Amino acid sequence: MSPQVAGVLQLTALIAALALAYRPLGDHMAKVYSSEKHYAPEKWIYKVIGADPAAEMRWPAYLRGVLAFSAVSVLFLYLLQRMQGSLPGSLGFSSIDPDQAFNTAASFVANTNWQSYSGEQAMGHVVQTGGLAVQNFLSAAVGMAVAVALVRGFARSRTGELGNFWTDLVRGTVRILLPISVIGALVLVACGAIQNFSGIHQVGQFMGGTQEWNGGAVASQEAIKELGTNGGGYFNANSAHPFENPNPLSNLFEIFLILLIPFALTRTFGRMVGSLRQGYAILGTMAVIWIGFTALMMWTEFAHRGPAFEIAGGAMEGKETRFGIAGSSIFAVATTLTSTGAVNSFHSSYTGFGGGITMLGMQLGEIAPGGVGSGLYGMLIMAVIAVFLAGLMVGRTPEYLGKKIGIRQIKLAACYILVTPALVLGFTAVAMALPTPADSMTNSGAHGFSEILYAYTSGANNNGSAFAGLNADTPWFNTTIGIAMLLGRFLPMVFVLALAGSLAEQKPVPETAGTLRTDKPLYAGLLVGTILIITGLTYFPALALGPLAEGLAS
Repeated sequence: MSPQVAGVLQLTALIAALALAYRPLGDHMAKVYSSEKHYAPEKWIYKVIGADPAAEMRWPAYLRGVLAFSAVSVLFLYLLQRMQGSLPGSLGFSSIDPDQAFNTAASFVANTNWQSYSGEQAMGHVVQTGGLAVQNFLSAAVGMAVAVALVRGFARSRTGELGNFWTDLVRGTVRILLPISVIGALVLVACGAIQNFSGIHQVGQFMGGTQEWNGGAVASQEAIKELGTNGGGYFNANSAHPFENPNPLSNLFEIFLILLIPFALTRTFGRMVGSLRQGYAILGTMAVIWIGFTALMMWTEFAHRGPAFEIAGGAMEGKETRFGIAGSSIFAVATTLTSTGAVNSFHSSYTGFGGGITMLGMQLGEIAPGGVGSGLYGMLIMAVIAVFLAGLMVGRTPEYLGKKIGIRQIKLAACYILVTPALVLGFTAVAMALPTPADSMTNSGAHGFSEILYAYTSGANNNGSAFAGLNADTPWFNTTIGIAMLLGRFLPMVFVLALAGSLAEQKPVPETAGTLRTDKPLYAGLLVGTILIITGLTYFPALALGPLAEGLAS
């Protein structure tokens, strides 16, 4: 069997698995966020944090809950790292430096999981399991809560109430993320991933010297790392490490976990707004972009250019032989079209065009299917933009799901889509203009520029993957990427929740013969075009200086 055919079979199996899980999981999540019943463990949590689960919140109160909870989380994780040297289970590692502790705390709370350190050489068991793994659950639950609040904005009318943040946070964690993660961890252990709390030990000889590894609760952290589209690995090699991702079966399962909730949330959306066809339209838009990017990546990396590529069967540099080009390409697209950032290969070693595809996937806003929660609300923002453009073309007031898209709504949507490009391009320009950041570049020319552009694209889009050629463990990058991660995560949430509140206050507009049908393939095509055009116009000059220039020169 040729590697190309094996890649198509892997992709087909993945699509089939996602299709089987789509309906039951999507319906389950809709019930979770619509139920009025509170389980006993949830009631205990509400009592401890002093929250009233039955109290409805308007968007400013909902936003205050998001920001307050996230601020406390950043502070807790920062202090935990700074105290590591005096904590039990630290494996002898010292406390983390202030700039790196800030960067890591911002990263995991923002669901970015950017890592400027080697996990197995810096973090002990307490920080890994009590700090990083916990934030993998909570940051994912925050994103899902914000998405559900926006969905309620479309579904409700004549009220500004969007639900209760604390209820959505707890339910998303207890009823969705935790049960699936337990099952996922068991599957990964069965595949060969490790799960223990052992210390540092020698595992054999390597090039004349001893090789040492530390154990850890890897499988459990790996499960929520992928399921919550987090991406921060226990080891520096991330999902290329055999302790995290042992074989092709575990590789395909991890990709499945990455895509599971973001795709299924489209059915949750359809259920909650009372029209499954609307959910299918969003699903179709996401699927077209994802499949298109995956096919393009596989074609680019399988392309034979010269004897070395012919012998290897494609561009194998930086890829694990146990996954091959197909398994690496599918993983790379899945992780950059979502806000996951996990890697099973070095994106810096991809072909020029292949590296550009990973960057463009993030620059789309990671909405195909995107991160847990963030993918859905990002796509719904683009849906608002698309109906606005359609309204301009036919000369009538745009509407989406019975809600008018007026000046206030389009201003909020515009602010949402402008935040991330401003952060990415602004920080990249400053880093390239100053002499010190450029010293961290391993390469010069177009590829060196791509290293910087990729880093800020990954940070501001809450992805967390890296081009692997940039030394980001410096005060400059730890600080500026940390700021980009926080602003790139929480500023857009301000506009999302404000938009949700304005939509919930509206009276539904009755559908007429002139209403644009947003559940049809024509609208899905318009939405795909809107996404690509807006992204292309925003990032094309920067991409032309980096991956496009490198690809054309190779």
